Amino acid sequence: MSRRETTTARHRVVVLVLHGVIPFELGIPYRIFGKARSSEGHPLYDVVTCTPEPGAVRTDADFPITVERGPEALAEADTIVVPASFELGPVFEEGVLPPSLAAALAHARPGIRWVSICTGSYVLAAAGLLDGRPATTHWHEADHFQRLFPSIKVDPDVLFVDDGDVLTSAGAAAGLDLCLHIVRRDHGTAVANEVARRSVVPPHRDGGQAQYIRRPLPEPQQATTTAARAWALGRLDRPVSLRELAARESMSVRTFTRRFREETGASPGQWLATQRIERARQLLEDTDLSVDRIARDAGFGTPASMRQHLQAALGVSPTVYRRTFRTGSAASSSADGRVRR
Repeated sequence: MSRRETTTARHRVVVLVLHGVIPFELGIPYRIFGKARSSEGHPLYDVVTCTPEPGAVRTDADFPITVERGPEALAEADTIVVPASFELGPVFEEGVLPPSLAAALAHARPGIRWVSICTGSYVLAAAGLLDGRPATTHWHEADHFQRLFPSIKVDPDVLFVDDGDVLTSAGAAAGLDLCLHIVRRDHGTAVANEVARRSVVPPHRDGGQAQYIRRPLPEPQQATTTAARAWALGRLDRPVSLRELAARESMSVRTFTRRFREETGASPGQWLATQRIERARQLLEDTDLSVDRIARDAGFGTPASMRQHLQAALGVSPTVYRRTFRTGSAASSSADGRVRR
C-alpha cells in the first residue's frame, strides 16, 4: 500500500457517509481506529468523516447528523471505510453509482485500502472494486447482493472477508470484528486487544465464524459449553481431545459438537486452532521465548506445525511476525505496516 509523502504521518482512515447511514455502524471506525495507541501512547490512526455533499445527512434513526468535510477528504485517505446505508437508491436497486457518488469516489488514490461495513459492500461492488473477488455482506441481503453482482464470490456465512486491499464485513457488530482485525493486522495483537478492552468487546472473533447463529443463547436450564472452553484455554499447551471437552460438560461427543457450533459458530477443532494461534501471536509479540518454546506453550508441538498454522492464518512465518509486531519495535515493521494475507 502506498503511503502519504510524510513517513511520520499517521495512517488516515476516511469514513464516507451517505444518506440513510446507520449511526451505530458509523461510529465503529472512530471507536476502533480512533482509540488505537502505540506502546508509547501515541495515536496510530487519523480518522475523519466526509460525505459527497457536506451538510446535513439523514440517518436511519430519528435524527440527522452534520458532516462538514466533502469528498475531497478521500484524496488523503490510506483506508476508506463505507458504513451501511438504507438509502442507496440505484446502488442497491441496479448496482450502479449515481453521478455524485461516482465523482466522490474518483478522489481516492490508487493502491489504498477499501473497507465496507454491512451493506456498504454494495458501494464497493458498484464501483467495481469487488469484481471477481470474495466478499460478504449482511446475511439478509446476501442473495440479492449475489444476483445483482454475479461476478463476486459472495460468502454469506462469515463475519468478514479479508482480501488484502479490499475487506468486507457482515452486518452491524461484525464491523467491530473487521476493524479490530485490521488493527491487529496493522499493529499486532497487543494493540488490538487493548482497543477491544477499552471498547468492552471480545478481542477476537475469527472472520470465518458464522455471522448468523440461529440459537446464540442456550434455552433455559440447557447445558452450555462455556466451562469446557474455559478449561481448554487453561491447557492450550497440552493436547485437548473432543472426548475430554464433552466429558467436562457431561455430554456425548455428538451433542457437545452440535451445541459448541451453535454457541460459537465454529467446530471445537477450529476454535482450538484459533485460540492457539492467538496464544502464539501474544507470546511472539510480548516475550523473548524461543520459537520452539512458543510452539510448545501454544500447543502446536513443533515449530514446523506452528509455522504452518501461522502461514495459513496470517501469511507470514513466526519469525517475520515477531520482527513486524514485536512490542516497542515499530521501526522494524514492514514498509506499509501491514501483514498481508
